[in-house]
Amino acid sequence: MKYRKLGTTDLNVSVICLGTMTWGEQNNQQEGFDQMNYALERGINFFDTAELYAVMPRQGTYGKTEEIIGNWFKEKNNRDKVILASKIASKTEGDLNWIRGGSKNLGFDKKNINEAIDASLKRLKTDYIDLYQLHWPERKVPKFGTLDFEYDPKDNDWTAIEEVLENLNNLVKLGKIRYVGLSNETPWGVMKFIQISKEKKLPRMMSIQNVYSLVNRVFDIANSEVSIREQCGLLAYSPLAGGRLSGKYISNSMPKGARYTIWPRRFSRHHTKRGEIAIEAYVNLAKKYGIAPSTFANAFVNDRPFVTSNIIGATTMEQLKENIDSVDLTLSKEILKEIQDIHLSDPNPCV
Repeated sequence: MKYRKLGTTDLNVSVICLGTMTWGEQNNQQEGFDQMNYALERGINFFDTAELYAVMPRQGTYGKTEEIIGNWFKEKNNRDKVILASKIASKTEGDLNWIRGGSKNLGFDKKNINEAIDASLKRLKTDYIDLYQLHWPERKVPKFGTLDFEYDPKDNDWTAIEEVLENLNNLVKLGKIRYVGLSNETPWGVMKFIQISKEKKLPRMMSIQNVYSLVNRVFDIANSEVSIREQCGLLAYSPLAGGRLSGKYISNSMPKGARYTIWPRRFSRHHTKRGEIAIEAYVNLAKKYGIAPSTFANAFVNDRPFVTSNIIGATTMEQLKENIDSVDLTLSKEILKEIQDIHLSDPNPCV
């Protein structure tokens, strides 16, 4: 396994981060335990979760993933072996009425943050979270399959950034969290958080967790420079475009138990005609060089200069192994040139 510094901290996190959002829905507790055991054996010391999980979000599975991780910590007595990241949910136009009064009441005000962290700590059976992330901004920004920023002058009902940082600082002082990070954030958002943290001597954002894959490289456009120059590295999520870059859905295949078999209408950004063409091109390129498509796609993400860690997810141990194996693969200049040719023929087909 390879390791990189998390922001400006002294934490060395594994380049592969274990994603957990299937536990409690597509995976049961024992399967989650098996994944964590295997990941630890392979040198992974970084796990990512969220209060929202399991996915797809619903009242019956809210918090289940954190509970599974907490039960594993209790059984193994190994909390000190893991750098643990979790996330707090925010306002959304969707329906999250089972979380602290519902979608419109969520946010990063003191009441929400205090209630969220205490509930997560209880589920996780731990006294602290190493990296506490804002799952998505309160303000209206492009996220979850949108690209263009549409300014709304009425969009002013969100917690001021300084106040958010002060609320997080209280948790740091109480020892409930060590460091903080962003998720689904824009370049403007990252820079404002970092600017205000410097000016006010408040906790610094150490990472940004955004989508990144061969078929969605929007992060390259502006956030990549921010990540590198401000030492706020990317924790890349959905590196396989929800599993599509594994090739298992090509030609309208519907594998039993797979995400898009269970929820065919969700994650629409991964279901574009352009995307299908690009995905098939990347899968064929991987096969041309004798590389498992999942390993190939993850290897590309691993070695991007702005990536701190690549958040993989799996529902089977075979998938997990293929994903982790990517850490041992360095794509040649020849392969990278062919990847770029495919990318430039139709940039970002799965946004």
